[in-house]
Order: sequence, then structure tokens, then C-alpha cells
Amino acid sequence: MSGGRRGGRVAIGFEETSVRLPLKALTPLRTVSPLTRQSQKYAQIAASIAEVGIIEPLVVARDAQDAASYHLLDGHIRADILKDRGDTDVVCLIAVDDEAYTYNKRISRMATIQEHKMVLNAINKGVPEERLARALHVNIAQIRTKRNLLAGICPEVVTLLRDKHVPVGTFTELRFLKPVRQVEVAQAMITMNRYSKGYAKSLVAATPADQLADGKRRRPRGLSADQIHTMQRESENLDREVKRIERDYGVDHLDLVLAVGYVRRLLGNAATIGHLARHHAEILAEFQKIAEFHQPV
Repeated sequence: MSGGRRGGRVAIGFEETSVRLPLKALTPLRTVSPLTRQSQKYAQIAASIAEVGIIEPLVVARDAQDAASYHLLDGHIRADILKDRGDTDVVCLIAVDDEAYTYNKRISRMATIQEHKMVLNAINKGVPEERLARALHVNIAQIRTKRNLLAGICPEVVTLLRDKHVPVGTFTELRFLKPVRQVEVAQAMITMNRYSKGYAKSLVAATPADQLADGKRRRPRGLSADQIHTMQRESENLDREVKRIERDYGVDHLDLVLAVGYVRRLLGNAATIGHLARHHAEILAEFQKIAEFHQPV
């Protein structure tokens, strides 16, 4: 992996060989919360480690004052799981101090479509579904659902939602729509930052019959025809309001993108991260929240 060019040469981002380090020598830049430890994603990572081991090494940076200590830059959940298992060491990559490397991007959890592609790639390479299920801490039915996730979803929607954390059930709702309406609904979800199955279901219910894949209006249980009509009218009003907001606040959004980009560049420098971790840990934590929350599209 490379960072940038310096004097016409490509700057190397890591030391050439990986090393096995004691877990006690690694100082994390953030803590793994109890809520994270109770999450499904944590359980999946733990099951994957138990089944196939550590696939991707942890990323660390040498401590400038103590040669025997390292700052853990990427892999906090994996390190936490290994400590809980009783492991004493782990293979790591050592980052070069001046490497422009965005660690926050590496720690963001895998998006739904990315996970689908990973599962599909593994199946195509001959990995049995049973082993995948154990590695991801899910049952066989869920593996098959992930495998068929994008059946009936148009390519434009796949592109729009490629890095979003969308529930599997939402894709089920999108299949009821014709491609053009799928795109409209996906754009509405992105604008509102709402991807739940319930929200998708309401948008499907507010969709005219001629925009549905089978031409048949779906009426959610407990809703009358008048209520469905009201939902459709409100959906149209919302679309108009969203477009107005996008027009009026475009400049503010651009300012935000530029500011977040600057924060990411700061956090992409290991020397900067090390300094903040030692002297301004609270500022580093806030910067990481900003960079992690405002993920690029």
C-alpha cells in the first residue's frame, strides 16, 4: 500500500514486513464500548476469528518515546476479541510515521452491498455455505439471503447504496418497484438518511400502481385507501421539500464536505494521530467521530 509521492518516488505506507507483537504492547486510540461488544457485528467478527483466524493484520505505529510500545491505529474490535479469548500476541503491520493513511475509513463497518459481494465472492471460490455461516455468525438461510440480495435491484440503486448500511428487508421492498422508482426511493432514503424496512415500505405504499413492478398497489395492513392516498400526497410534498432544501443548503453542504475532508487528512497522518493521542486525546476522539460519522458517498 502506498501513501503519496515524494521527490518523484512513491512513499511506502508500511514497514516491509509484518511483525508479531504482544497485545499488551498495543495502546488503543479508542475504547470498545459495552454496546459494541453486544452488537451483531462484534459477534460476527468473533465467530470469523474463531473459524478462520485473523485475515487482515492490525495496523500500529511505533511510539516515539518507548520502542517497546505501539499505538493501535486500526483493528480495535479484533484486538478486543483476541484479548477476551486469552490470546497474547497478534500479527501487525507497522505504519510509517508520515504516511497519509486514513485509519478511520478502515474501521468503518462493512456496508450491506459490500458484505453481499464478499459472500458471493467466497461462494464463487468454493467456500461452503455452512462455513460462511459459521464465520459470519448467522444461519444458512441468512447466507442465502445475502447471496441473492441484489436480485431484481437495478444497477443505479446498487451504485447509490453501495456504501450504505441498509437492512436486507429494505431490498425486498425495493423489488416491488420499477427501476426508475427504485432510484427515486433510494435517493429519498439517502437524503433523509433513513434506510429502514418500515420507511421503504411506506414509500412503496405511496407509489402509484404504474410505477410498481407488477402494477398492483400494495396496501399495508390496517390502512384504508384514503390513508394510502394521504401517504402518497405527503410523499410528493416531501419530495418537493427535499429538493428545495437541497437547493438552499447546497453551499453549506459543500463547506461541510471541505471541513470533513480536512479533518480526514489530519487523521490520515500517523504522526498527527500520535501527537493528539498523547496530548489531546479528547480532541482526537471528537475528530474521529466527525470523520467516521460523515462517511463519503
